[in-house]
Amino acid sequence: MPATAVSNSSPQAQIASPYTELKRRIEAAGLMRKHPGYYTLMLITNTLVFAVCLWLFALVHSWWATVLVAAALGFVSGQLGFQLHDSGHRQMFSNRRLNTLIAFLTGNGLLGMSQGWWVDKHNRHHGNPNHQDLDPDIGIGVIAYSPEQAMAKTGLPRWIVRYQAPLFFPLLFGLAWAMHYNSIKFLVQVPSRLRWIEIGALFAHTIAYVGLLVALVGPWRALLVIVVQKSVGGFYLASVFAPNHKGMPQIEPGQELDFLRSQVLTARNVKAHPLTDLLYGSLNYQIEHHLFPTMPRCNIRRAHAIIRAYCAEVSVPYYETSIYRSYQEILSYLHEIGAPLRRATA
Repeated sequence: MPATAVSNSSPQAQIASPYTELKRRIEAAGLMRKHPGYYTLMLITNTLVFAVCLWLFALVHSWWATVLVAAALGFVSGQLGFQLHDSGHRQMFSNRRLNTLIAFLTGNGLLGMSQGWWVDKHNRHHGNPNHQDLDPDIGIGVIAYSPEQAMAKTGLPRWIVRYQAPLFFPLLFGLAWAMHYNSIKFLVQVPSRLRWIEIGALFAHTIAYVGLLVALVGPWRALLVIVVQKSVGGFYLASVFAPNHKGMPQIEPGQELDFLRSQVLTARNVKAHPLTDLLYGSLNYQIEHHLFPTMPRCNIRRAHAIIRAYCAEVSVPYYETSIYRSYQEILSYLHEIGAPLRRATA
């Protein structure tokens, strides 16, 4: 199913909105009800594992052991990223302020990333998935997602896009650093109700994070920990986010689709398995998540069967593949986008 643009055929089918009936079935199954017990246990577990990783730094003395613990801390940071994601979508609790507080403590407090920036960007993505003009996740950046973006590159970015398929996985190590940069840029440029509180929290996080690491392992190993944790955490999150939409059909400017089709046709599911669900924070159910972003994570596997059957019922293509195949499709797509630049060079 992966392609570069959604077909404009069958305008009448696009105008029809079958989402209302799907929503009725999901709600009748009780899948939109919150599960505070599940999320309370998850919050406690993530916090304890994060604390244990920091405690281990006080016990290890070799450089290689420090790298291993830092890598583990990077993995835990990825899980905290899923925690920020869920709280930002208000999946956890019925109380909106409590969700915002958890997002703030997770993002600004533990990860050093603005929850305001994340929620703003992610909501715009959900409202316009794979829209060539409106989705910030396929906007102009290091990677090109369309021939037009590729041909517009100059200098070093143009060279990167030329070989973006083989460079794709190495580039993923930079995601965490880009998130920190974009957080600061957002807070400087965009006024918000919590702007100064977020800035203060990020400053406090930096002082506490660096100070604690220096106290535990010394300045040079602290620098090593920061580089490894941020690189591994960024790679982990980026490798989970990548299969969701990259290489899937894009919505062109002026094209209109009903909500069900705009969310299903632009998303790719990765086949379910208990380990996959854990590693992906259940974002391997990307279609289900986009259709019902406030649905608690623990309900999404049950929703999967209902939504897949309903899409077949209303003749909406539903795409699901393996982890290996998803990355193969992404790399093939990126290789194709960079082809005009390689031909121009040749």
